[in-house]
Amino acid sequence: MTNLPRLLRSATIIALAGLLFPLMLRAQAPKPMSLPQTLRASQWKKRVLLVAAPNAQQADFRQQQALLATQQAALAERDFLVLPVLYEQLSAADTQFLTREIGIKPPAFAAVLIGKDGGVKERSGRPMKPENLFGTVDKMPMRRQEMRK
Repeated sequence: MTNLPRLLRSATIIALAGLLFPLMLRAQAPKPMSLPQTLRASQWKKRVLLVAAPNAQQADFRQQQALLATQQAALAERDFLVLPVLYEQLSAADTQFLTREIGIKPPAFAAVLIGKDGGVKERSGRPMKPENLFGTVDKMPMRRQEMRK
């Protein structure tokens, strides 16, 4: 009987630790970057293909993902970051950024090519065929310079 208080204390500590540990992990997890932050971090390093849609089940979104799925080597060779943007998951600030700075009008599907310099190079309301996307990129002066190296 003398061990009962000690056992209760230990059980209470274990129970509290089980409740608090997930909260501590969440508090330490980094906050995801905003859309402008992501694009700034990619500037001069990556070409970005924004693939925007209301949700992941949208037909054009799925088609664009399928078209790109077999092109991983070509995307990597051209320093691409394919960035899926689902309107249902965006903050109000990111939605406003898409509309004002990128020229996307939710809830419509959009595929937008952003160059390494951060400028919009091409915009489409339909999925982009990889050969057209790569053709556009391969004509850019920066890409031509990369191919010579």
